[in-house]
Amino acid sequence: MNTIIHYKEHPSPLGQLTLAATPQGICGIYFEDQRNFNDIKDKQNWQHTEHHQHLDKATHQLDEYFAGQRQHFDVQLDLHLRGTEFQQAVWQALLSIKFGKTSSYGAHAKLINKPLAVRAVGGAIGRNPISIIVPCHRVLGGNGTLTGYDGGLDRKKYLLQLEGVI
Repeated sequence: MNTIIHYKEHPSPLGQLTLAATPQGICGIYFEDQRNFNDIKDKQNWQHTEHHQHLDKATHQLDEYFAGQRQHFDVQLDLHLRGTEFQQAVWQALLSIKFGKTSSYGAHAKLINKPLAVRAVGGAIGRNPISIIVPCHRVLGGNGTLTGYDGGLDRKKYLLQLEGVI
């Protein structure tokens, strides 16, 4: 892959975020200690930048979100840089879960017409490269429990509290 990834770091109430973008849009938002971020092998194509149209818009909207002033993000996304076709479909479907609402892994599997693939859907959700904006934190266990979040369950709980879910 020869795509240059522009990135910047940005503070948040949940710790330092690393935001990454291609010319097509945001391709990653990672917490500082997030396993998926540490697993990325091709960081040699990453270029630090302070100003980039997609990064600037995303950081502004994230600041509004954390301040309780934004419920919907309208930044351009590049979900095709990583993941399989299946994972990309799962990530795209996450965008349908509205602010203040939740879903379950089973419901999400049905949503993408793979009702028997609950575990695979859970695995794909766990590999979501765009935390917060692609709202994988809104997916709960079948009985409503907080389960699985690559950024940590404390962060998932914080985000759901911010959205008034719990």
